[in-house]
Amino acid sequence: MRILRGASLLTAAALAVLPGCGEKSENKKPAASQMTVTFLDVGKADAIVIKTPQHAVVIDCGEKGDGKEVVAELEEKGAQSVDALIVTHYDKDHVGGAAKVIKTFDVGTVYAPDYQEESEEMEKFSAALSGKGMAPTLLTEDVSFEYDGVKFEIMAPKQTFYGQDNDNDFSLVTRVTHGENVLLFTGDAMEQRLDEIMDVGSCTFLKIPYHGRKVENLGQFLDAVKPKCAVACTSQSEFASSVQKLLTDKGIRCYSTCFNGRIELTSDGKSLSFTTEK
Repeated sequence: MRILRGASLLTAAALAVLPGCGEKSENKKPAASQMTVTFLDVGKADAIVIKTPQHAVVIDCGEKGDGKEVVAELEEKGAQSVDALIVTHYDKDHVGGAAKVIKTFDVGTVYAPDYQEESEEMEKFSAALSGKGMAPTLLTEDVSFEYDGVKFEIMAPKQTFYGQDNDNDFSLVTRVTHGENVLLFTGDAMEQRLDEIMDVGSCTFLKIPYHGRKVENLGQFLDAVKPKCAVACTSQSEFASSVQKLLTDKGIRCYSTCFNGRIELTSDGKSLSFTTEK
């Protein structure tokens, strides 16, 4: 059992509890129960486990050696299966550990963007799917589903080509709505992809795109979605000082795996709380 303690912006301090800032509406369903989101400390890579009382969703699995960390987290959370595995795009620091998860758990649906990539990690990903008699659901249109009162919306890329060697903008973007809380997960979205989702609406929480590297229109995007808090899955060398300053200047409380280690977000449908390793 990991011991977690609270942390503030980029450095260790007290546990943070933040009120929801999602757009309130009487038509919104009340949250049924708690939801947790765990951001694993796997360097400059994304590996995220979302757990509701009866279901588990994974967004990316880090590099090929990180799959065991995702499996361990799922087991610690008591998951018997994975309802949805979302591979935002095919870079090795997102798809690398997916084969391990697919081999270990029964996976309901694997969502992925519709483009081609050749790499050792992709070969293992494809082989793991074939070994289970599965094929990924390649998204060209948005999809949504709901588990335990939590709504998941996966937004597909709007173009079939973003430029030579620019697969980051194929990133699937996932919006998770739990009561009054809206959580937005952006993969490695860069300028073109952020422009596509600029009108996605306000959110309570943002997973910082592209590991906190500099993206020219990030400031505009932050103004558009208005997050109260954020997490960057990154290394110290990748987390741009200009992005850290931007978040501070805009009053967005940000945690990062490079400074805070493993991060766990808990939503009760009205507020968010964070616990960290350091």
